Amino acid sequence: MQILAWGSTYYLPAVLAEPIARDTGWPLAWIVGGLSVGLLVAALASPRVGAVIQARGGRPVLALAALVLAAGLTILGLAPSLPVFLAGWVLLGFGMGCGLYDPAYATLGRLYGANARSAITHLTLLGGFASTVCWPLSAFLAAQVGWRGACFAYAGLHLAVTLPLVLAFIPPAPGTAATARSGVQAAPSLEPGQRRAVLLMMGVLVLGGAIMALVSVHLITLLQARGVALAAAVTYGGLIGPSQVAARLIEIAGRGRYHPLWTLTAAFTLVGLGLSLLAAHWSDIALALILYGAGNGVYSIARGTVPLALFGPDHYAGLVGRLARPGLVAQAAAPPLGAVLFSRLGADGLWAALALMALANLGLIAGLWWQKGRLRSG
Repeated sequence: MQILAWGSTYYLPAVLAEPIARDTGWPLAWIVGGLSVGLLVAALASPRVGAVIQARGGRPVLALAALVLAAGLTILGLAPSLPVFLAGWVLLGFGMGCGLYDPAYATLGRLYGANARSAITHLTLLGGFASTVCWPLSAFLAAQVGWRGACFAYAGLHLAVTLPLVLAFIPPAPGTAATARSGVQAAPSLEPGQRRAVLLMMGVLVLGGAIMALVSVHLITLLQARGVALAAAVTYGGLIGPSQVAARLIEIAGRGRYHPLWTLTAAFTLVGLGLSLLAAHWSDIALALILYGAGNGVYSIARGTVPLALFGPDHYAGLVGRLARPGLVAQAAAPPLGAVLFSRLGADGLWAALALMALANLGLIAGLWWQKGRLRSG
């Protein structure tokens, strides 16, 4: 489900934006901006989605995601005008809020409680193949049936593959009958120490989401500004995916023997080192991007496992929904803000800003370590 959900939403414009612009004449910036619209809608929906999963389990939410994603993709494929196209992204955004990593993590937390870390790690490993699978699939579909046909094909896959997988293999969460009868409850109040830890984690997710979105959108342009040829820049960018998978395999090999905060610390140490090397004009671009990719890979795991370890499983699903909102807003806002910074400060200025953001995140993570000790002593 995660491969198809990511591949038909987050990774869709990377392949289809140019064919859409060529076919319709719509501005490319608005076509790509559809993803930002979707991310903002997902951000608005995430707290409520987390609360529903906390009360009723993830099975109905993930099933709804499959239906909504199919509907949104159908609207994209039928869109006669840009406003209708963007309306399709509004629907896709709601599907993303119900079906990407955060609701999947929340679902696993409801099913497995404190033992969900291994499941989250394995899910992230396999979900990391979304671009590997869906970028070539999207290109093949666009070549064979056009971009509209590609949207219809993904809609059909959600109905024929994603929805049956959810209904057949995701069980109802334990204890959902009583909570469903009582309805979706408001999030429980947190103690002052827990609130500080939540705010620190939100800050990590905001900076982390902004960094990943900026690099994903602007990497090729930033490398070309350094004099790297387009073909070489694409090759360098291709190192990130395998590095992510390799780092996640190392995390799996650790079998959860250490606290997830170590994973988060390692993630932004690697991200910060890679971006700092690029900001300093390090000659070995490949090594810098491998370090960045490895950090990005384990960051995806830490996003789901750190809240579970710090706050426990009892209210995990609802908390994940609340934590997701600011990070999604940052992912939506970062690419256009990055374009403004690039135009005013140049490539060097944007690389330096990225490195400083990663270092600032290490400071927030240090605060989480300090707060972890206080939570335990309390």
